[in-house]
Amino acid sequence: MVQISCRDLCLGYERKEIVRNLNFEVCSGDYLCVIGENGSGKTTLLKVILGLDKPMSGTLELCGGLRRRDIGYLPQQNEFQKDFPATVREIVLSGRQAKRGLRPFYSAQDKEIAQHYAGKLGISDLMGRCYRELSGGQRQRALIARALCAADKMLIMDEPVAALDNSSAVEMYDIVSELNEKGMTVVMVTHDSAAVRRNAKTVLEIGNRIFCGSTGDFMALSPEES
Repeated sequence: MVQISCRDLCLGYERKEIVRNLNFEVCSGDYLCVIGENGSGKTTLLKVILGLDKPMSGTLELCGGLRRRDIGYLPQQNEFQKDFPATVREIVLSGRQAKRGLRPFYSAQDKEIAQHYAGKLGISDLMGRCYRELSGGQRQRALIARALCAADKMLIMDEPVAALDNSSAVEMYDIVSELNEKGMTVVMVTHDSAAVRRNAKTVLEIGNRIFCGSTGDFMALSPEES
């Protein structure tokens, strides 16, 4: 079942076009890796999917009952996030905010889900700590846990292994792969060619070359990536 349909999409910012005539679909249960050089429009594409930016032209539609509240999002870390004045528990729980609706407080289920993913990411003992006191890797783990709490049908990640050591990155990929095997659709921007080769079902390359197809076809087209 198609969840995202993209037709003749043109992306850019400040009236500067960075990619044009982008056509692709994301189906339920896919694991799509988006690759390309810096400045090729990868993050802009994610923001258009999330409704945070508008395309210059063309269409991008959510299909098959997918709503933006069903999507968990892990953005790139930035300076503001590093100084965010909240506890790790508050950061992780905020991933459940869209599910809370008009309820003034988080439910027991919300708290249980937050604790579950905190445990998965190895930050259970950090839940009472202030987010700004954490190392870069610990902050990234907290943000991944937050995104997982928000994701019902789709998980979108922008360079998720930033600030993680190799061991932590492998653990993160294993968690995401487990969710994907259970039916979660994954869309991930990455420069990690090993992760593309190991995890992706589909590859979308944007920039000077536009490609969308299976990982096997991409590797055959780009043997230097294998």
